[in-house]
Amino acid sequence: MAVCLVAVLALLAVWAVTSGDGGGKKANDAANGSSPTPPSITPGPSGTGPAISQQPGGRDESSDSGGSGDTSGDGGSGDGGSAGSGTDAGSGPGEGADAGTDSGAGGTGKNGDTDGAGGDGGAGTGAGQQVPANSPLPNCPAEALQLSLRSAKLSYEAGEKPRFHLVVKNTSDTACKADFGPRSAVLTISDKQADAVWASDDCPRPGNPLLLSVPAQTTVTHTVEWDRGRSAPQCATAPAGQAGPGTYLVEATMAGAKVAPASFTLAKD
Repeated sequence: MAVCLVAVLALLAVWAVTSGDGGGKKANDAANGSSPTPPSITPGPSGTGPAISQQPGGRDESSDSGGSGDTSGDGGSGDGGSAGSGTDAGSGPGEGADAGTDSGAGGTGKNGDTDGAGGDGGAGTGAGQQVPANSPLPNCPAEALQLSLRSAKLSYEAGEKPRFHLVVKNTSDTACKADFGPRSAVLTISDKQADAVWASDDCPRPGNPLLLSVPAQTTVTHTVEWDRGRSAPQCATAPAGQAGPGTYLVEATMAGAKVAPASFTLAKD
């Protein structure tokens, strides 16, 4: 019995000691400001939507490098690019296609012969539109024409061919045609002794008249080039050789009217 009592007392003593240490530890912990460790918080399940990178209502400060959303759209992809191709522009016939036809040359060739041949020493060109003999244009009346004659140069060097301009003005109000051929517009060259040296109608080549239109109130110039050769009437034998240095006179007769002469000089070699 005594033994059991002693054992019980021993157990009580041990319990008392143990209980006292635990309370002191708790008191010490409270005095030192320690607090128990709070429980850890684990994140909940993440959402499936896109994350918000900016505050609601904020301005986009980098608009030039914005996202590749659907704002680009399909605008401006129409077929308007084909407008105004202009393929028909200027396709119509242009007016004035015949401009300048009145400046065509007529009567080319020796002494104004239209075939360009002939050996009488004169070559003629007409600065007017050549017309056929059956042209409906009326013949120019002599009283409607004003005539003048001039040499292209006052003096010609050795070997240079003299050129003469026969200028005809139609003073009427009606266009007409005039014959500038060598038989009708006759040029005659004489030396200072008044001896004939060459004439366009001495021995012209056979051919049609050189008819040029002369518009109303318009001037036409006919140019004749002389190769310094000599001629004789009716194709008779002409003196040999070319005209030598000296002063010469050129005269013209056309439509029955005699034109004032012009002088020129052939220079020495």
